[in-house]
Amino acid sequence: MGNKTRIGRRNFLKNSVLGMIGAGVVSKGAWAKEREGNGTFQETADKTTPKIKDYRILGRTGFKVSDLATGSIQEEGLIAAMLDAGVNYIDTAESYPGHHRMIGNVIKGRDRKSIFITSKMLMEEGDTSKEGLIKRVRKALEDMGTEYIDCMMMHMPEKVEFLKHERFHAAMQELKTEGRVRFVGISNHGSFWFRDPEETMEKVLLAAAEDGRFDVFLMAYNFLQMDQAERVLEVCKEKKIGTSLMKSTPVAKYYILKTRVEQLEKEGKDIHPLYKMGLTRFKDKADRAEQFIQKYDLKNPEEIREAAIRFVLSNPNVNTVCCTLKTYDEMERILRLSGTKLSIKDKAKLAAYEAGCGELYCRHACGVCEPRCPHGVPVNTIMRYNHYFMAQGLEKEAMLKYADIPGAKADVCAECPGHCEAACPYGVPIQGMLILAHDQLSLA
Repeated sequence: MGNKTRIGRRNFLKNSVLGMIGAGVVSKGAWAKEREGNGTFQETADKTTPKIKDYRILGRTGFKVSDLATGSIQEEGLIAAMLDAGVNYIDTAESYPGHHRMIGNVIKGRDRKSIFITSKMLMEEGDTSKEGLIKRVRKALEDMGTEYIDCMMMHMPEKVEFLKHERFHAAMQELKTEGRVRFVGISNHGSFWFRDPEETMEKVLLAAAEDGRFDVFLMAYNFLQMDQAERVLEVCKEKKIGTSLMKSTPVAKYYILKTRVEQLEKEGKDIHPLYKMGLTRFKDKADRAEQFIQKYDLKNPEEIREAAIRFVLSNPNVNTVCCTLKTYDEMERILRLSGTKLSIKDKAKLAAYEAGCGELYCRHACGVCEPRCPHGVPVNTIMRYNHYFMAQGLEKEAMLKYADIPGAKADVCAECPGHCEAACPYGVPIQGMLILAHDQLSLA
């Protein structure tokens, strides 16, 4: 498979635009619309509680996992409702404020053996001695009120050398012997700052697969960003490593950023010329995207999001997809996607979105532009924090993380000619997006 598979998948999506959209294949929406007495339309849907329809073996763990999982959901009731619907994979982390206790409340009284809980620990924070790591895991167990964690992950190691953290492996081995940790995993969606172009997500995860001590991978993968993960997914299949996905629906950026730009324009503040140039380049591409969206009837971001989830579910090397959501309506729409596959209409929608809006997505786990920045701005990390703010509703956490960034932040981008933007291979108007991120994350 390899490179030919990756190229074939992307070309198929792009070529779908030519025939499918021109023939009017892109539909008006997943939910029906009924006309009310006053002549307006109201969306309706089958109100039957949706259930998980597909379960897949999570690599060598042997656990039969639901194809949809809970991501960093911040609402206890939503997580409980997803478990009631058949979701049995929970993704959490030591660094998610209060999340372990929330998970503990949700699983209380449930059949613990029917749920697979994965947590994550940063190796650059806290006590990383063997004893310290064991203590941190015990704290997680106490907070969740459980006797064991199914999979403890090394969270976001930036370099291959971090995989050899022998104190981590010694701690995990001791905890496995005690029955407190069943499996060990790794999560990755790029480095904090792209210091070494060779230390990509793909390289780190392939090295982890070769290492042999990691049983489950959590990685970024979506229809706009396939190259860094497809080879990893293939290797995971070969080596029976479980795979879970994050960052799989990169479709809200256009709709949210457009609103933010309009708000800035209404404020009518004096703007530095270079700041204005960066925003103007972003606005130009956003306006072209708007024209494309109107032309091909892509006005509903939920339709694109649903197609994006079907895209990753259609990959046979994917075991489960972590979903982050904020409302029960959103949860129901996502749960209805369980067991579904990408359709011809979906391919056309995704191809249309990529053609019209793909340049407005700063790829997770990328960072190719960062070595060109004279100030050392961690572009990928800032955009990830902005994603937490905009798409996940973690405003406070995102702002605190942004404030803690050492060195230069995106405020310097307002007076820069845009070295990062010139280096972006995807044509992303990243300078303007960084300016907006700073404005949002710092409340400047």
